[in-house]
Amino acid sequence: MRRDVLDLRAFYAAPLGRVAREMLGRKVAEAWGDANGLDVLGLGYATPFLDECRAKARRVIAAMPATQGVEVWPVGERNQAALVEETALPFPNAMFDRILAVHALEEADDPSAVLRELWRVMAPSGRLIVAVASRDGVWARAEGTPFGHGRPFSRSQLENLLREADLEPAGWTRALYAPPAGFTVGWAEGFEQVGARLWPRFAGLILMEAVKQTFAVKPRGSRARARVFAPVMPPAPAGVAPVRKAPGTVRTGILLEAVAPGPSLESPTKP
Repeated sequence: MRRDVLDLRAFYAAPLGRVAREMLGRKVAEAWGDANGLDVLGLGYATPFLDECRAKARRVIAAMPATQGVEVWPVGERNQAALVEETALPFPNAMFDRILAVHALEEADDPSAVLRELWRVMAPSGRLIVAVASRDGVWARAEGTPFGHGRPFSRSQLENLLREADLEPAGWTRALYAPPAGFTVGWAEGFEQVGARLWPRFAGLILMEAVKQTFAVKPRGSRARARVFAPVMPPAPAGVAPVRKAPGTVRTGILLEAVAPGPSLESPTKP
């Protein structure tokens, strides 16, 4: 069962949630820049990290799963949030250049189906960032935070899950080294810098970026027999020696086979 949208909003409004918002948002901004002129989708509860994209992106949509609930976003402006079925998004194929999935996989009934649906709506040159709770981090054990619910992931588990959905991991990083306790809020920046060097394995979050794999399938050759007709020789006239056959075996048919290479992989290029 997913956390309610009201619980998520309350967490990110609290001091500890603001720390998580700042550390995770910084990583997303470093990877994507300002998303100038791009179409951006956030799945799960990604609104705390989409505000910077709205300034220059062509379109920004926050898609929130039906079992979680939806809130009006951004506040006081034209709504850009939608309640969706996470495995049947109401968007056309190849629509989004950037997709951010936060609180999307840990509590999903079928994480593979969610990623396959993101593959469908992502442009061929698109990029996806998935943020999940790290299996080795202490945040995955903090039930007072959204990261302490659902299934956490290791790096290899997340890589395998992405590849099963025809998404190729292109890079990864960690974030949120401060312990999930209120007294650490003032030292969160120091924890982030020291933790990345001294205990990187125990970060609270894993962020992995993936690109879309597209395949161009060429038709494979098949065997076919071609019938060859030979003229029938008339009987030799009387007194004329018959025409002798040339030595060797006469071939009565020709086997034709067109061999073509197998499927070729077209690697998507990052913009």
